Formats: sequence, C-alpha cells, structure tokens
Amino acid sequence: MEHMHEGHEGHESHKVHENHHAHGAGGSVSWGTAARATLHCLTGCAIGEVLGMIIGTALGWGNVQTMILAIVLAFFFGYALTLRGILAAGVDLRTAIRVALAADTLSIAVMELIDNGVIALWPGAMDAHLSEPLFWIVLAIALAAAFVITTPVNKWMIGRGMGHAVVHRYHH
Repeated sequence: MEHMHEGHEGHESHKVHENHHAHGAGGSVSWGTAARATLHCLTGCAIGEVLGMIIGTALGWGNVQTMILAIVLAFFFGYALTLRGILAAGVDLRTAIRVALAADTLSIAVMELIDNGVIALWPGAMDAHLSEPLFWIVLAIALAAAFVITTPVNKWMIGRGMGHAVVHRYHH
C-alpha cells in the first residue's frame, strides 16, 4: 500500500494514524499491549483486594462485608491508577474521570468476578485469615486466573477502540 502514496506530499498524517492504530484505535492489537493493560488493572485490583481484606479483618467484619469492601476498593484503586496517568498527560479532572471509567469498568468487573469467584468457591478460602498461607495462595491463584481470563477481553476491547485504547489517545 505504501507505493500508492509515492509522490504525494502531505501524507505524513497517514503514518501517524497508522501508528495510532498500533495502540488499539482499531485493527489488530498485540497480546503484549493487552497484557500490559490487564496488568495495569490487576495492580489496582490487587491493592484494593488486599487492603479491603486487611481493613475488614481489622474491623472484625464478616466475609460478605469484607468482600464488598475489597471489591469497592479494587475498583477505586483500578480507576485511581488510570486517573494518575491521564492527569499526568494534562487532561482536566472531569475528562480524566470519564476516560478512566470508560477504560477500566469492564476490565475491572471481569477481573473482580473471576477473582472473587475463585476465592468464594475455593474450599476454606473465605474463612482463611491473612496470617494463613491458604489466604495468600488462593489470592495469587485467583489473581492469576483473573489476569488470564481478562487479557483476551482487554485485547478485544482495545482492538475496537475501547478500554485502554481510550487512555492511549490522551498519552499522545
């Protein structure tokens, strides 16, 4: 296709546009790009999950209340990490919040569904204390499962200009 543009001035914008596609504004998306987007969400989710478990345990809450707190904090920290990057690019807070919600909501929701599903279904995991290896082993397995299952979701979303593709528009 490159030969079609020979001799034409002013087509540099096509190159820029093609490079933009490589970041997920459409077309094919690499697994590496999808994995990085998923890892970004996973980091926020893991921080929220662990902090929620610590707070719930410290307050003597039951499993349901602690899990709800952990999920709320997972969304909060997932969005916060994305917001940090968007705000650093000079975007106003209102736009940054809209972009973070658009970029991360489905990814975090899938991640939390898988993560908490594994923990809820694993025998004894819900009742394991933070000081027990079972808690940390099941959490690690649950987060790994969430990563493996959410990465294809993010690949699909980024390839359609959704999810973290929205974030990339503000980084350039």
